[in-house]
Amino acid sequence: MRSVFQDELDGVSQSLVDLSKMVAESMKKATEALLGAELRVAEEVISTDEKIDDFQHELDSRIIDIIARQQPVASDLRALITALRMSADLERMGDLSHHIAKIARLRHPEVAVPQDLHDIVRHMGDATTKIAEKVGTVIETRNTNMALELEQDDDVIDTLHRELIGKLTSGSWDKGVAAAVDMTLLGRYYERFADHAVSVSRRVYFLVTGEFAKH
Repeated sequence: MRSVFQDELDGVSQSLVDLSKMVAESMKKATEALLGAELRVAEEVISTDEKIDDFQHELDSRIIDIIARQQPVASDLRALITALRMSADLERMGDLSHHIAKIARLRHPEVAVPQDLHDIVRHMGDATTKIAEKVGTVIETRNTNMALELEQDDDVIDTLHRELIGKLTSGSWDKGVAAAVDMTLLGRYYERFADHAVSVSRRVYFLVTGEFAKH
């Protein structure tokens, strides 16, 4: 019985890794669609979000079923409850990629991002994609040092976000209200994506150590 239960726990962990890979790819493509006015890619991200949602719902059902059947205690129960919370964070990351793709679709055939902000947005997209990929590695390896590194990775996103807002609020902004709204939303989506990734890494740290990571 124990080996069957362990296989189920391992299956949950692998599903979380798979989910993290899905959201990393979704973020990568959403940024590509945004900066290249790629309508086909934007539509792909939007449709993939339904697959991410379905995958997460199936995973959550499986976790709840395991809890009901196995009635785990102590560290096993903690692992399953933590997995439920991680899956919710990862699903939300998929939603944020979806929101970015929708802005790309809304402004098509125009490019939603003004040319002089391309570098900042590209950096945000690259950094958030790498963060999502690292989260998958953290879940798979339970590497607590890497989990803590994500705090610093998030600081990079926060710095870029502040830089972006600084451009919007400077007296030289001349791209109009719609572009300002788009860029404000986009900055927030990237920043929140990274925040959810950090939340996942903190849960892994807690799972391994039994302690909450220091901010």
